Amino acid sequence: MTAPSTYGLSSEARNLHWLLTNLVEEVPGIQSVAVVSSDGLLLLSSDPARTQASREARPARGPRGSSADLATIVSGIGSLTLGAARLMDLGGVKHTMVAMDEGSLFVMSISDGSLLGVHGSAECDMSVVAYHMALFVGRAGHVLTPELRSELRQSLTSEPTGSTR
Repeated sequence: MTAPSTYGLSSEARNLHWLLTNLVEEVPGIQSVAVVSSDGLLLLSSDPARTQASREARPARGPRGSSADLATIVSGIGSLTLGAARLMDLGGVKHTMVAMDEGSLFVMSISDGSLLGVHGSAECDMSVVAYHMALFVGRAGHVLTPELRSELRQSLTSEPTGSTR
């Protein structure tokens, strides 16, 4: 993963970036990660900008290599499972795991409706990924305040084209 620039961000935002970078780099099989707000907006992502050479060398698997696509998928699954939980009157949704032939998708609630989504390879150990996601949620949940969500959204929209996120 190419580390995103955290220059000018608050210490809480830099810490969240650091936690996300560690999640991706330390857990085998994680392809990409997205943190999505309750209204479906991307707050934080692990996806580096993909160059033409990297696309030719290794075609993208999963959500087109785009953090926006992963955020859309995570938001949709989060909404679907929340609706199902309400219809079944079973309380809140803690996490969702989808195992596919060539990969996995994990969605976990963070706080106030925010979600952590992970796209994993077919070889990833789902229990290890879920464990590390729970660690991330435990560490990030209390700092993901409305002010921090606003700062993260603003940092994504103010980045120049071609920078990594």
